[in-house]
Amino acid sequence: MHASSVTSAAETRVVAVTRPLRVFAWLSFLAEVIIIGTGGAVRLTGSGLGCSDWPLCTPESLIPLPEQGIHGIIEFGNRTMTGVVGLVALAVVLLTVHAVGGRSLVFRALWFALGGVVLAVAVYAIAAGAGVVYSAALMSAALLISVLAGAIDSLRRTARRRDLALLAWITLAGVMAQAVVGGFAVLTELNAFIVGFHYASSLLLVCVTAAFLVRMNATPGPRKAAVPRWFAVLTHVTGLALALTILFGVLTTGSGPHSGDANIQRNGFDATWLAHVHSWPGYLLAALIVVLLISAFVLRLPPRNWLIVLAAAVLVQVLVGVLQARHGLPPVLVGIHMMLASLSAAAYTVVVLKLKRPASAYETPTLAEHAGHA
Repeated sequence: MHASSVTSAAETRVVAVTRPLRVFAWLSFLAEVIIIGTGGAVRLTGSGLGCSDWPLCTPESLIPLPEQGIHGIIEFGNRTMTGVVGLVALAVVLLTVHAVGGRSLVFRALWFALGGVVLAVAVYAIAAGAGVVYSAALMSAALLISVLAGAIDSLRRTARRRDLALLAWITLAGVMAQAVVGGFAVLTELNAFIVGFHYASSLLLVCVTAAFLVRMNATPGPRKAAVPRWFAVLTHVTGLALALTILFGVLTTGSGPHSGDANIQRNGFDATWLAHVHSWPGYLLAALIVVLLISAFVLRLPPRNWLIVLAAAVLVQVLVGVLQARHGLPPVLVGIHMMLASLSAAAYTVVVLKLKRPASAYETPTLAEHAGHA
């Protein structure tokens, strides 16, 4: 393919990223981080069953009753935040769809949304009439199916910046799925594994919204490696260490004193032993980041600035982890530890996306490419 063909193909995929889309994309990222904080507050204050039912707070009321006290308010506040996150994610989808496909694609998405609401109401009415216990869960599942159908239809008709559309739809579908998972966490009386999955899924949505922010400002078209192969491999190994650190952190929290309710049983693991296991990939992660950071500055590689952010986040994370372990896991420090994990994952996501850059037939070999062939 000629260089002019590559250039013209890239230009056809350029879309106008409007100011409202930028604003809501940032709000979506911030909302995903904040809801991890509110979810952590629910667990760390023992308010996990502050609302005993789902989607209602009690079988008789949508909102908490006075006798439920502060725990009901905290739990209901987190549920309200879920609605905010969902509305912001929906706004990002509609603005993105408009940017990549125009009004016609937006109207199709709205028709799917309307159809999903009608389907969900019908499913709930039938299930509730038949006495199905989890009728509300079936209603939410119907809404999620309609979102997935709308996403498939929209992406099939998207010719420009499908990456942005895909990330936006993933976020919206993920938020709706999270609502269902959160509901089952309540209905199963805070099963430690479901609660842990709920947190890990929220963290993944933080990464998806961070990726949207990066791709929103990226040049469309073919991309090529901006770092040596060994550096890319080491970066992905670092990601594995980060994932293991978070996984064992979730298991450690699930076996510790913060189960979300004073009467709830933990997952049965030895919290002290898990805390040590949790620290092993954490220290490996810190060492790998130091190697990447030094290498990136020596070779002047594109991810170097974001590696500073990642290193800072992980350093603070390690310090907070040590402090909380030595002071008996105070809720405030545990909550900060949870929030920092999401920010570390977001920073790592950006680092990975900086491993490649837009390709151009007129570029001269970079230092990274020379190092890769050395």
